[in-house]
Amino acid sequence: MADDLLSEIEALGTRLGEARTAVATRIIGQDRVVELSLAAMLAGGHALLMGLPGLGKTRLVETLATVMGLDGSRIQFTPDLMPADILGSEVLETAADGTRAFRYIEGPIFAQLLMADEINRASPRTQSALLQAMQEREVTVAGQTRVLPKPFHVLATQNPIEQEGTYPLPEAQLDRFLVKIDVEYPDRATERNIVLATTGASDEPAYRVFDPAALIAAQGVVRRMPVGDSVVDLILDLVRACRPEGTDAPDSVRRHVAWGPGPRAAQALMLLTRAQALLEGRLAPDPTDVARLARPVLGHRMALSFAARAEGVVLDQVIDEVSARVTRVEQAA
Repeated sequence: MADDLLSEIEALGTRLGEARTAVATRIIGQDRVVELSLAAMLAGGHALLMGLPGLGKTRLVETLATVMGLDGSRIQFTPDLMPADILGSEVLETAADGTRAFRYIEGPIFAQLLMADEINRASPRTQSALLQAMQEREVTVAGQTRVLPKPFHVLATQNPIEQEGTYPLPEAQLDRFLVKIDVEYPDRATERNIVLATTGASDEPAYRVFDPAALIAAQGVVRRMPVGDSVVDLILDLVRACRPEGTDAPDSVRRHVAWGPGPRAAQALMLLTRAQALLEGRLAPDPTDVARLARPVLGHRMALSFAARAEGVVLDQVIDEVSARVTRVEQAA
């Protein structure tokens, strides 16, 4: 490893430690959620925060915008939200001399960190307005393509599908989220700390650690981190084993999985394993990073068959079984 890259990784690791400390002043007890959110941003991608209302998802996104020094924008998704409410629209204006011309008014999507709050409460038509933005970092309105700010990240919150008034996200949009992060109930001790910290006379403010240029530079460092051949092979083995029509799929996947992850899942694992290692102060990822990221990366890129759902099969268990099997084969080799 070149000395300049080594020094960059070490300096960035120190700064990321400061960022995690800054986030922890407002987010109590969700260490893994914070870690995955930061990893997604370091990898240059988007994150989907999945959890019931009231678990601090919105507070986390607002805190990350401040700590990372990004221009943030928020959209509250509702059933009557229209694509123009996200992308913006052209309006016809009349000048003082009586001439008329169209002027484009930017929507809230023109931000560096977009918070899509309760994204699955909007109709599929409105949800699809984010597809081009999330993949290509640009939007097309009235036949004209407009580039979004850099960096551009979407951190979306989602309620469980079982909640009333929700719509399932299209598969194409789910695939554009680098990672899905499950936000669960805190344990008793953590909940006690939350109650004491958030019901006092003042609330601990977040403070800035990064800025847009520093985040873009960090994303460049992540992409330059070395990855060993064993980790690359493990990523490929894991992703390919989760495809029911593939020759590498075990019997459990063939029986229970309707469709599996595409190449974008392997790309996500490559980037996130590097970001995970960087957040933990390591110079390169190892196989344990792949195993830890299997659920967050693959869970929203796969679907159980109807028969598997009827039998009560849980997708996370299938992913764990495949991950353990692939890891054993890799170690044996």
